[in-house]
Amino acid sequence: MSSIVTDHGVVHYEVAGRGKPIILLHGWIGSWDHWVDTMICLESRFRGYALDFWGFGDSTKKLDSFHINDFVAMVDQFMERLGIDTAPIIGHSMGGTVALSLALAKPERAKQVIVVGSPIVGNSLNPFLQLAGHPQVAALLWRFPSVFRLFLRLYAPFVANASQRWYKRVVRDISATTEVSFFSSIRSLRHTDLRPRLPEIKVPTLGIYGLGDVIVSPYQSKLISQHVKRSHVAMMAGSGHFPMLDEPELFNQHLLDFLYQDSD
Repeated sequence: MSSIVTDHGVVHYEVAGRGKPIILLHGWIGSWDHWVDTMICLESRFRGYALDFWGFGDSTKKLDSFHINDFVAMVDQFMERLGIDTAPIIGHSMGGTVALSLALAKPERAKQVIVVGSPIVGNSLNPFLQLAGHPQVAALLWRFPSVFRLFLRLYAPFVANASQRWYKRVVRDISATTEVSFFSSIRSLRHTDLRPRLPEIKVPTLGIYGLGDVIVSPYQSKLISQHVKRSHVAMMAGSGHFPMLDEPELFNQHLLDFLYQDSD
């Protein structure tokens, strides 16, 4: 277990591999280890740094806000502390939205951007996730955790083909999440709209989306292909919201092809 202290608290991260740095960012109510298999795939050519966002996993929980811009600042500070000037940034779901926002706010940080099932516009989120951004709804879910877990168990087959694996992870990750970080982060994501600024992204960008995604509309991919000049899109027919779990070999191939072909 590794960690650094930033201006706003501790950032936990894990490292694997050797070579050029690459940053991996997890999604909402996730943690760094959603990237374990991907890090193994990359380890012969890249040194992967998988972070826990503030409010999630083993990173600090004692903040007043957990907004997309807060996470952008976190990644920027992390890279500064570790002396990483620039690197490919991979983000799943909310993490991909952070990766795109980082490329806009700190363009020198992102060498390439890969987003996986990520919302470009917040209203592309499943209605349940949009509701979770209301403090009253979050408080209700926290008051009745057994009901929340039952809902997740029933919904799991629609989220990922590897439903039991996903369910065990999400229950564990929720236990490491606070009520404030739970609703504050998804509320911020709900109100995000990157469409007006997408043309400003100059680095090579890859969007990977599962056609069976019921969490984020897979047609967010069209916004990337239409508005990001140096963009590629891969649509995965056998995947839902977690292509790296549903079709790992194909996912890894898309990732490696992009990283090698579009690296400077």
